[in-house]
Amino acid sequence: MTDTTRREVLGWLAGLGAAAGTGLFAPGRAGASVDVTGGVTALRGVTLVDSSRVRSNTTIVLTDNRILAIGTHDLPLPRGATVLDLPGKFVIPGLWDMHVHGAYLERITLPLCLVNGVTGIREMWGVAAIYELRERIERGEVLGPRLVVASTIIDGPHSTLPFALVVSTPDEGRQAVRDAKAQGADFVKVYSYLDRATLAAIADECARHDLTFAGHCSNHVALGDASDLGQRTFEHMYGLSLATSTREDELRQRIANLPLDPANSFAWFKQVLELEREAASSHSRSKAVRLAKLLRRNGSALCPTMVAMRVLSSPADKFANDPRLKYMPVSYRDYWRDGLKNWAPVTEQETRQQAEFLKRRMEQVAEMHDHGVDVLVGTDAGNPYVFSGFSVHDELELLVQAGLSPEAALRAGTRGTRLVPGGEANLVVLDGNPLKDIRNTQRIHTVLTRGRVLGPAERQRMLADVEKAAQEPIGAVQARCC
Repeated sequence: MTDTTRREVLGWLAGLGAAAGTGLFAPGRAGASVDVTGGVTALRGVTLVDSSRVRSNTTIVLTDNRILAIGTHDLPLPRGATVLDLPGKFVIPGLWDMHVHGAYLERITLPLCLVNGVTGIREMWGVAAIYELRERIERGEVLGPRLVVASTIIDGPHSTLPFALVVSTPDEGRQAVRDAKAQGADFVKVYSYLDRATLAAIADECARHDLTFAGHCSNHVALGDASDLGQRTFEHMYGLSLATSTREDELRQRIANLPLDPANSFAWFKQVLELEREAASSHSRSKAVRLAKLLRRNGSALCPTMVAMRVLSSPADKFANDPRLKYMPVSYRDYWRDGLKNWAPVTEQETRQQAEFLKRRMEQVAEMHDHGVDVLVGTDAGNPYVFSGFSVHDELELLVQAGLSPEAALRAGTRGTRLVPGGEANLVVLDGNPLKDIRNTQRIHTVLTRGRVLGPAERQRMLADVEKAAQEPIGAVQARCC
């Protein structure tokens, strides 16, 4: 059911509220008026914008984090309902950030997401503390977005990540999947140094245990091949330029021949990225069409994290004065400043080259979207100058700059959610129409999630608390189990 008639709501008010959980409402006596326990909130006079429609002068009725009714302005309401008259406001589904690091900073990451209308996040590096935090959120002990959590990062030999789980054989890859399942991972995260045989074993073991896998496109496996193995999402645009290049075979052979110094594996990674930059200049539209068809068939999506790639493609000091730094612990600010030294272009020529490479990759993402490939909003929050919550809006803006329409970008940011009776009441009230200007997603009036109404004053209080928490020792803002 996508709408609720007056007759159906009156039936619910007559005592059939149990049907609300399924979106089914029975007819009742016209004019009935009853008290409803549990608290009801109504948003009245709003324009609803979701993945399927734009509807003005709408009333949305909520209780216990569920949508009970969607109807016209005169939809009947129970006595005692809290009515928010919001003419001129726009309501969208809660936003998702599909690539986050740092959920364990629960007094910073979680509130920054919520005040920015981000009611769901995909944490891309799972540890025991985050699995526990996920359960605490679901039990209502901590207010936070819905948390979908990866396994620990599984990578091959010579990984650039000091804390990744390195697997060297297919059998080790299978065991890593079994361990991830036992530890409570929602999906398996794969990385850049896995060889094809090990990735194939991981894919097969994931299928055996009803898990999906997602992450980096391995530098040793073509993007299309990884999709055929079942990889659900591809992060950061890695592998895309190679997969659509007329020189793919030649460049992959050069990657295979690159010497790798185990003492400096990051240098090898940077050389691969340089070959990807070369590949972008030999882009083939026909190869892009074939790749898009393959990704659609396999159900693989792109999570480009353009906002993070923009930072890595820019001079190291470009974002050093971002006013949102006040919401980050001092240790993070230092880590960000120092961590960029290995990535950022230095000379004017390098800066121009990286800017052009970013532009071409963004255009390729838009091209994939135009050919029907799902694109997801992810930020890589926790990495240099990428901020939990805030950067989702930056990513939406970059998707539009890349070539997506505001409507398509919003669909990417909400995972195509359609607001219906019985659905979760994760909603964002905006002061402007995001379909006219995607930057209007930043003009947040109120966020509704988990039965809470986070109005302007509450959101400001939450931001003040985060700013205060950022001044405390890092352990004070982590999940208590750390």
